[in-house]
Amino acid sequence: MNVTDRNSFIGFVESLLQDYRTNKDAWENGTLESFLEAMAAYTNDIQGYYDNTSQDVNADVASWKVFADILKGASMYE
Repeated sequence: MNVTDRNSFIGFVESLLQDYRTNKDAWENGTLESFLEAMAAYTNDIQGYYDNTSQDVNADVASWKVFADILKGASMYE
């Protein structure tokens, strides 16, 4: 999902919640504690993700896309 504004971010979060409800066992971080720990770690590493995938994104500039990428990444981060 392409997240570009507040409304698309809301849709993204709703789809992330639905994915959790449907595929709870597939999530690496199924508890709030582990999710928040992963979120902090992923936020620390996200610029490397952008650089490695050749995305022209500065993670130090807050945007709806960066917020969405952090949430999605935290759901899978080990």
